[in-house]
Amino acid sequence: MTNIDAKDVMRLRQETGAGVNDCKKALGETNGDFEKAKDLLRKWGSKIAEKKATRATSSGVIVTYMHPTPETARVGVMVQLSCETDFVARNPELQVFVRQVCQHIAAMNPQYISREEVPADVIEREKDIYREQVKDKPAPAQEKIVLGKLEKYFEDHCLVDQVFVLDNTKKIREALTAMIAKIGENMKFARFARFEIGT
Repeated sequence: MTNIDAKDVMRLRQETGAGVNDCKKALGETNGDFEKAKDLLRKWGSKIAEKKATRATSSGVIVTYMHPTPETARVGVMVQLSCETDFVARNPELQVFVRQVCQHIAAMNPQYISREEVPADVIEREKDIYREQVKDKPAPAQEKIVLGKLEKYFEDHCLVDQVFVLDNTKKIREALTAMIAKIGENMKFARFARFEIGT
């Protein structure tokens, strides 16, 4: 068994938000390999989130953010995150996370929460544009290119598919999964609104 350095445990905890015991376990199972331990914690977090995904989210929190300051705001954002209990909704760490997502929305201006919300006619219109763009490419490659461009569209326009501007190592979906694993409740973004002066 590899000796686990307490500094590595604390560093892993800081970078992932996982509990001390989970960090120790992940480092132990990966023989102290820091990057592999991070990947393992992400896998565990995904499994925990999957198990909780069917649980009802009848409580939640609404958080607002104004940029650059409330007195001189040109952009305002409001986000509703649903969770299972009022106790979790009042969790300061969760509220900080939702505020960070508000800041992300202010900067990145997503149009939808997830790709499931994108209307079918919008997807078809995008595909038609992409097909026109690749019509001179070899036929077997055209559909692959179109699907790749569509994936990029989702990453640009869907909140949970965007790379988190405050942590460019993960997408918003992964940050939410990590929060679910850490807090132990199902949660999801219910809706958001972004307002900008001059648009």
